[in-house]
Amino acid sequence: MESKKRIYIGLLLISLAALIILIPVIGLLFRQNTQLSKVILAILAVILGGFFLLLGLGILAIVIMIIRSKTIPSLDNIAKLASELLFPLTLVIGKVLGIKAEKIRSSYIAVNNNLVKSKHIALNGEQVMILLPHCLQNTECPHKITMDINNCKHCGKCCISDLVELSEKYSAMIKVATGGTLARKLIKEKRPAGVIAVACERDLSLGIQDSGSLPVYGVLNCRPNGPCCNTSVDIEKVEQALIMMCKGG
Repeated sequence: MESKKRIYIGLLLISLAALIILIPVIGLLFRQNTQLSKVILAILAVILGGFFLLLGLGILAIVIMIIRSKTIPSLDNIAKLASELLFPLTLVIGKVLGIKAEKIRSSYIAVNNNLVKSKHIALNGEQVMILLPHCLQNTECPHKITMDINNCKHCGKCCISDLVELSEKYSAMIKVATGGTLARKLIKEKRPAGVIAVACERDLSLGIQDSGSLPVYGVLNCRPNGPCCNTSVDIEKVEQALIMMCKGG
């Protein structure tokens, strides 16, 4: 397993361990030697024990699916649930350990991408949506592409032209979103079977968590001018993601 993915997997395990420590702490809160407190403690222990077992099973499923490069359909939802529930805690623990949030999110995206690959989905190009942030467009460009990307004049000053040509090559949908709300609206309207999303670590991680069962493959943008200004993306990585979704990995 690559070191990039190990960061998030390791933090998932630490997060689970931190939650398990809560069991004896809760026990101390119910030290009263009464029948009611014993019953409450027993019920809580069973509930928390089952919950932590579920999270542990989800983490184990993630590791196995990444190593085997093959999904486990019966555990797919449990793996996603464990990741979604523990993700906020991994950021907190990462901060305590001195790991930057951006690095954790990047690792989370790498884990997600491997899980998407493990599904070996094989879609038609028309079923795939390439979802882009508006910051890829040159800030001096007068043509509005958020409503219709075909307004691009292919001047070559940004990577939008290359991405449009790539989408045409594979007959994929391509859309530009100004934020999460518009992105969700576009997905709801077009109903793709798979999404290749380009964005920064923060927006990608939020979008992946918000995607439900929809396979979303994240491609990080390049930010030579800082965030949200004349960003770019590696076209080859987007094409590799397209090939993966259209040919089943």
